[in-house]
Amino acid sequence: MPEVETPPKQVITAGEHGDLTIDNTHPTKLSKALTTVLSSAPEAAIMQGQRSAGGHAYADRAADTGQLTPARPKTANSRDSYTMGRMFETRKHTMFARWDRMAKQFSRVGKDITIAVRQGGPDPANNPTLRRVIQNGRAVNMPKDKIETAIKRASGKDATDYEVVVYEGYAPHGVAVLIETATDNPVRTVASVRAAFNKFGGNIGISGSVAFMFKRMGVFRINPAGLDADDLELYLIDFGLEEMGEGRGPKDEPQWVARCLFADFGLLQKALEERGITPISAEHEYLCITHTDLPEEQAKEVLELIDKLEQDDDVQNVYHTLA
Repeated sequence: MPEVETPPKQVITAGEHGDLTIDNTHPTKLSKALTTVLSSAPEAAIMQGQRSAGGHAYADRAADTGQLTPARPKTANSRDSYTMGRMFETRKHTMFARWDRMAKQFSRVGKDITIAVRQGGPDPANNPTLRRVIQNGRAVNMPKDKIETAIKRASGKDATDYEVVVYEGYAPHGVAVLIETATDNPVRTVASVRAAFNKFGGNIGISGSVAFMFKRMGVFRINPAGLDADDLELYLIDFGLEEMGEGRGPKDEPQWVARCLFADFGLLQKALEERGITPISAEHEYLCITHTDLPEEQAKEVLELIDKLEQDDDVQNVYHTLA
């Protein structure tokens, strides 16, 4: 009578409980042994159980036949999943906010290009305003093809005719606000601006109601690499420079900020070009003469109105006296 080969015994590793040798030729003994391991070993240790020959993990139960069922692959625990989910939500919010900001900047530059082309033609060499706007587009990383497309569109017969309109008013707690818009429908724009003021506790004013609290200035942001600050300042004084100081860009990179009266904007721009200096950006700003200091809670109410105004598609810039 031929000799029957006895199946090899198997070893189940139960973490800190050591190696347990099980006689798998007897189903009842195998089941009882596994029951003992399951009742005494922690779940994490059981999930580490491996067959010595194949290295596959086993499930936390066994049939009376003595066959072991492969376990599901190990996955990240719930805390890791929650953390990863929160990280994704944070990154998604940051990306969407950045994309919204870029879209707003591109839209603003596109309108500036249209206005510049309509006033001075599509050739940057003969249109200093267009040169300035193109440089501002590069400063916000607007792609070259989008800039060229905007110029071509503005040169066409069907180009939108934008009108620059400045609105004035008071935010909550007496903070003066000046809103610069570029619109093809002033009726729509003034209704939207008035609705924002009313919703957040402000009041839209008449022309000149707060403009006297601001000074219109030309602002040039310059890369300081390879330049001497004192030498450049002395040179620009003869071309209308009012002040020049250090500043920081959106990525915390060092910049020089040169300001002049808006009436001298073209003169200072030409002086920089003749010196071979291309500004990072060149634009006009309304700088407030006197700031308004408010407690944090009141300042938040003002900033809510400002944020709402800046979200309007027709609004180019919002200036205020809040410190």
